[in-house]
Formats: sequence, C-alpha cells, structure tokens
Amino acid sequence: MTSLTATTAIAAAELRMMLRNRTVALCALLVPLAFGGFLLFSSSAEAPGAAGMLAGVQIIGMVGMGVYVSATTTLAARRQTLFLKRMRGGALSDRGILAGLVLPLVAVSLAQLLIVLAVLSTRAAPEHVWLLVVAVLLAEAMFVGLALATAGFSTSPEHAQYTTLPLFFVTLGVAIWFQVTGADDLAWVKRALPGGGLAELIALAWNGGDLGLLPVLLLPTLGWAVLGGVAAARFFRWEPRR
Repeated sequence: MTSLTATTAIAAAELRMMLRNRTVALCALLVPLAFGGFLLFSSSAEAPGAAGMLAGVQIIGMVGMGVYVSATTTLAARRQTLFLKRMRGGALSDRGILAGLVLPLVAVSLAQLLIVLAVLSTRAAPEHVWLLVVAVLLAEAMFVGLALATAGFSTSPEHAQYTTLPLFFVTLGVAIWFQVTGADDLAWVKRALPGGGLAELIALAWNGGDLGLLPVLLLPTLGWAVLGGVAAARFFRWEPRR
C-alpha cells in the first residue's frame, strides 16, 4: 500500500468515525455552519465594504471551530486511545498519519465555506476570487498548524475544549475588532495579531482595494502558520499525556 493510499484510508476511516460521534459531528459540522449562517442572515452586506468584513469573520470563525478546535480535540482523543502510537508503528510517515486525521476536517470546512460564501456572494460578489481562495487556504493552513501545536498541550479531548479557547477567541476577537473599527486605527497591531492580517486580506479580496498591501497582509498569516508548525514539531506528543 502506497503512502497516499494509506493516508486516504485513514482519512476515510476518520470521516466515518466523525459522522458517528455526535459530539465531534456537532463541533465540526453543525456549529461552524450555524455560526456562518447566523452571521449571514443577521448582518447586512449592503453597505460599502460590509460583505468583505462579514466574510472575514465568517471564515475565521468557521475554520477556527471546524478545523482548529475539532482537529485539536481529534488528535487528543486519538492519542489517548493509543491510536497514534499504533499507527506510528507502521510504515506510514508521521506526516501521512497526521494528514489522514486532519484532511476530513479540512474538506468539511471547505465545503461549509463554499456554501456560506456562495450565499453571501449573491448579495455582493467578491472582486478577486483568486485572492479569496488564497486567503481561505491560508486560514486552513494556519489553523491546522495551531491545532497540531495546541494538541501537544491537551491531555484529553475534554481538556482540548479548554486549551483551544484562548487562541480561538483572540483570533475571532481580532477579526471582529477589524470589522468594527476598520484598518485606520492601530493597523499594525491588528495585522500582527492572529486573524487580523487575515481578516483584512479577506476584506481586500472581497471588496477590492490596493493590492500593494498584499505582502503586509500575507506575511503575518504565513508567520502564524509557520509558528504553529514549529510549535507542533516541538510540543506535539504521540504518547498519552498525563
């Protein structure tokens, strides 16, 4: 069995387990979609620039819940049941194992975003679809890296519900802060914090604007994604934590 086939098999099995587990299914499937739908129908996207601001909060909130919280919880659960230890004893690489566990959550997240953003685009279409795709992929990468890092500090799936809260609320809070106040006030602080540069990047992709800001907005999000990967390599554990 090739590495790709083995990773795909793990991903398929993980997806089936996710659908059978009501708690995980609720966290990964229903809550992010409900969050995005609530914002969609409770907010107005008619004002100039409002659609891009709304899209930023939706993407960060939905990926934060559907990928960051769910992936951290899943990894903590698989470690606690010794699944990670058993899989590591096989021929598949560490990256292949982790990819198989995380890919279903990313795929579900992308499908959810496609639904919510497609509805939002009927009110105001995005100016730069390609940049919106880049922003979404960056959000997925950033939260996957942060999930791997946070899982290293989570002793159990129940504990993961608490270890993910600070970073999730900071990231979502910064996105809401940007939505409420815009980029004129303390722009460098918002861009440096997790979620701030990403929220502004999404707004730029949706509303249009100065593409010369791309390096300034891309670097912080890439930096957080890389930081998550470095922290994951340092703190992630395959054996149960006590």
